[in-house]
Amino acid sequence: MHFETAVDIAAAPETVWRHLIDFERWPEMTASVTRVERLDDGPLGLGGRFRVHQPKLSPATWTITEFTAGDSFTWESRAPGVVTTGGHIVTAGPGGTTARLTLTQRGPAAPLIGLLYGRLSRRYVTMEAEGLKRLAES
Repeated sequence: MHFETAVDIAAAPETVWRHLIDFERWPEMTASVTRVERLDDGPLGLGGRFRVHQPKLSPATWTITEFTAGDSFTWESRAPGVVTTGGHIVTAGPGGTTARLTLTQRGPAAPLIGLLYGRLSRRYVTMEAEGLKRLAES
């Protein structure tokens, strides 16, 4: 499964990025996340780990696998038979910023997981993009 959504935000890229990486405050941004816990200390970057709690899903541990401060980060969550990758990209545009969020699942269990949870996952990613827009524009 692969899903991608983009939202134009009337705010500076720095503002959007600041809200995007404030993981512990994601529950204020979107109802698709109830709690985020940082699992390590130090500066945010490669290898950073977070436990994300979402309605209707088991808590998942996400590890940052790519990180470019101010621009993008990618993280992965692993479960038996499936690797889920979430991408977050912030790009400056003429009226502010475009935020692009992606979700990809691969592995032998990915087709079944996509069938069971694909609609919910797509809805959650869309909610997160819309919540980021609301928060950054307020």
